Amino acid sequence: MKEGPDIARVAALIGDPARANMLTALMSGRALTATELALEAGVTAQTASSHLAKLHEGGILAARKQGRHRYFTIGNPDIVDLLETLMGIAQRTGHNRVRTGPRDPALRKARICYDHLAGEMGVTLFEKLQQHQLVEFDDVGDIRLTGQGATFIEGFGLDLAEMRQLRRPLCRECLDWSMRRSHLAGALGAGLLQRMLDLGWARRLNDSRVIDFTPAGEKAFYDLFSALPSN
Repeated sequence: MKEGPDIARVAALIGDPARANMLTALMSGRALTATELALEAGVTAQTASSHLAKLHEGGILAARKQGRHRYFTIGNPDIVDLLETLMGIAQRTGHNRVRTGPRDPALRKARICYDHLAGEMGVTLFEKLQQHQLVEFDDVGDIRLTGQGATFIEGFGLDLAEMRQLRRPLCRECLDWSMRRSHLAGALGAGLLQRMLDLGWARRLNDSRVIDFTPAGEKAFYDLFSALPSN
């Protein structure tokens, strides 16, 4: 037997069509029950339970019991990054769904990627943060918040000290499948999206990953950076 990580097992867990549909549904960041995931995958409850057991045992999903129900979420941010990367590969190599839905353009404009902003608006956010020197790449290629970035973030109403205490990276680059460029993940990416939602700039559409910006919210999004110096 070859030594090292067993990537074939991980690929097999994710690659099954029903399980892939379940994981895509969980990219919304919501915790879903086995019944809800069975509907997403188009399989029976018994088949869904078998798939979910494999994903849970394989460390892909986390599960918690609340009342009569057991809720499933994606196990860690690395899985989210992997799924987003696989979506990009599928897009670039022509492995797309035969039918496109009316929400597809909206998904490409702005969507939630687990807990942070993705799509055109997410990529724009990341690019503007770099353009105005609020985040930067360090010598090893990791994203970090600059001093002026910290001032900006706190001025936007986020508790930076609280975010730094979380057991996750503050800044993380995530390759966007629809834009083929990166958006911002990590605690900061999640915090920025939640702040925009709290301000009423945008809302999450029910039963969808779409983030719907209002006209006033989209204007406020761009105005946020208009007074800042560019690199």
